[in-house]
Amino acid sequence: MENRYTLRRVGLDGIGRKGRPADDPACETSVRRIMDDVQDGGEAALARWAAELDGNSGRLWYGPDDFAAALESAPAAERAALERAAGRVGAFAATQLASLCSVDVAVPGGRAGHQALPVERAGCYVPGGRYPLPSTVLMTALVARTAGVEDVAVACPKPSPLILAACAVAGADTLLAAGGAQAIAAFAYGAGPLSPRDVIVGPGNRYVAAAKRLAQATVRTDAPAGPSELLVVADGSADPITVAWDLLAQAEHDPDAVPALAASSESVALAVERALAVCLEDLAAQRPESARIARAALENGWAFVSSDRAALAEAADRFAPEHLELALADARGFSDSCRHAGALFIGSSSAEVFGDYGAGPNHTLPTSGRARSSGGLSVFDFLRIRTWLEIDRPDAALVGDTVALANAEGLFAHARSAARRSPGA
Repeated sequence: MENRYTLRRVGLDGIGRKGRPADDPACETSVRRIMDDVQDGGEAALARWAAELDGNSGRLWYGPDDFAAALESAPAAERAALERAAGRVGAFAATQLASLCSVDVAVPGGRAGHQALPVERAGCYVPGGRYPLPSTVLMTALVARTAGVEDVAVACPKPSPLILAACAVAGADTLLAAGGAQAIAAFAYGAGPLSPRDVIVGPGNRYVAAAKRLAQATVRTDAPAGPSELLVVADGSADPITVAWDLLAQAEHDPDAVPALAASSESVALAVERALAVCLEDLAAQRPESARIARAALENGWAFVSSDRAALAEAADRFAPEHLELALADARGFSDSCRHAGALFIGSSSAEVFGDYGAGPNHTLPTSGRARSSGGLSVFDFLRIRTWLEIDRPDAALVGDTVALANAEGLFAHARSAARRSPGA
């Protein structure tokens, strides 16, 4: 019998935004109960849920002294890698920030414009249930600080020493040792020493995604960012073993992850499936738990096969994945056909994991089809555009139009307010 892992075959009609593991209405019921409890009960309720769901019946809060001590005691190689990654992520975020500019333009009777201002308080969620992710501290807290946010809080259910060290590198102000809905609730409503946040960002599982949806009633959040999704578009030029490891790299994140393949031929798909079987055995030998998670995630995955490049591009757009990796001979040319993806990885050497660990762009990306309407996390998520208007010499036409439209809408006080500024008044 041929040794291969068989991916479920789908046609274009089988690819879409509905039916993904993150789309679980049952999550919202339990998440709402937790969030309501934390909103009503504050720090005491937060501590109860942290003990029950995170296994933390001890310390909830960490600060800059803890971060500095962790950084000082971090292994030299890990600290150096963390600081180099922070340099690349920070430089990319600073370049994004520099792309914005204030606006100052003439309008009738004066001037108008806008300013890009940072929010005051940010909440950055960092998953930590299965794996410690110091890279996510950089992608969230460091980017918030680069945007100019004054008060940056991190939440992580199991903060490892390297997570605390990353908080020092990122310049975080505090860390809450809690996860899931209870952490998002603390960000949204405040708890103990933590004041309510103006923005909540960060990746997480289906419960975190549901909590962020509910939090949007009171606070701004980024797009859903998890569970992880990857679509690899591959042709005969792709190395099957490399593609298999790319798929498994996302699959090992979460049993709810969605690793998918769009292949230019059935022979390419079969080669990747044979490689998956080999790589899964290797992964199981190195870390059985990762292999178990990856096998569960592969059940959510699929393969689409077509020799038509337009069909491959349509498959990518219908899926609108978090990560879109183009393992193609003409990856750059093909990328022009792809409109909907959280992040593009162009060419076989552009591993998605380079994005995960700080090549520059952010690894916190939209999932569940939200790549059609949202982009990856950036300094822009921590900014708000404030407009201004300064009228020195009210223009007769502007006053007249305002009065006319206000009267047309039946808003008499609006009309009188404008008329008071008439040049002849």
